[in-house]
Amino acid sequence: MKPQPYKTVLGIDIGGTKIDLGLVSDGQVIQKHNFKIGDLNDRKSLLDGLVSAIKSFDVSEIQAIGIGVPGIVDPDRGFVLDLQNIPLWFELPLADLLEKEFQRPIKLNNDANCFALGHAHFDVGKKWRNFAALTLGTGLGMGMIINGELYSGLMSGAGEIGMVPYRDGIVEDYAASQFFVRQFGMSAEQLHHMALDGDPMALDAYSQYGNELGNALKIVMSMMAPEGIVLGGSIAKAHEFFWSSMIMSLEHFEYRAQLEQTSVVTSKHSDIALLGAAALCWA
Repeated sequence: MKPQPYKTVLGIDIGGTKIDLGLVSDGQVIQKHNFKIGDLNDRKSLLDGLVSAIKSFDVSEIQAIGIGVPGIVDPDRGFVLDLQNIPLWFELPLADLLEKEFQRPIKLNNDANCFALGHAHFDVGKKWRNFAALTLGTGLGMGMIINGELYSGLMSGAGEIGMVPYRDGIVEDYAASQFFVRQFGMSAEQLHHMALDGDPMALDAYSQYGNELGNALKIVMSMMAPEGIVLGGSIAKAHEFFWSSMIMSLEHFEYRAQLEQTSVVTSKHSDIALLGAAALCWA
C-alpha cells in the first residue's frame, strides 16, 4: 500500500439520485454534505451543483479530491465516459474541469473500485494482499486489490464479474436486484422487509439468491484465488437471509484447500464509499 501524501482529502460518492461528499482526515470522515440531483436537468447545472457542494467545505483545507463514479470512466484522463443513471455526464472531462476550478489534484474511478480501495486502506482489507470487494445492488460491481494495489484494468473495466455469461443471461441477472424482480416480481428491499416478518416466500427468495451468489463467488475464486471477499451494497444488508445458502453453494467449490483459506465477510463501515473515493488520491 502506498503512503498517504495528503492529510486531508475530499471524497465524493456519485449516486444515481444524490451525491455524497465527505472530508477525510487521518482515516476519519470529519464533515459530510450531500445534495440531491433532482431537478438539475442539464450538464452545466449538475456540474455547478457539484462545485457549490465542494465549496460548502473550507476548500483551503482540501489537498486533493477523489471521486467514485457509478459507470465507465477513464481514470488516466479523468473522463467520465458513460453513467447509466446520469446520461447528462456522457463523455465529461470531470477531473480537468474540477482541477481548473479548485487547483487541486482530482482522481476518479468507478464506485466498485473505490469500495475495494476503501477496505484496503481503512477496513478488513488491510490484512490481505489480494481480495475482491463486491457491491450487490441494482447491478453487481467488483473491485480487485492485487498485491496490495488496486487493479483497475483498461477503462476501469477489470473485475466486471456481473457481465460474465451465466445460465440464460449474465451473472448480474442472478446476483443483483434484477433476480428478485424477474423471479418474484418484487424488489430486493420489499422482500427484505417481508423476510424480517418471517414471510415464507421472501425467505425462499433470499435462499435462492444465496445459491446464485455463491455460484458467482466461485467464479471470482477461480479467476482470482483471493484471500478474502467483501460483500457490500444494499442487498448485503439482508445477508442473514442468504448467508447459509451462499455458504452451501460455496461448499461445492472444487479446490477445498483454497476454499478453507478464503474469508467471506460483509462490509461493516458506513462511510466506506467516501473513504474509498478519498483513497484514490493515495492509490
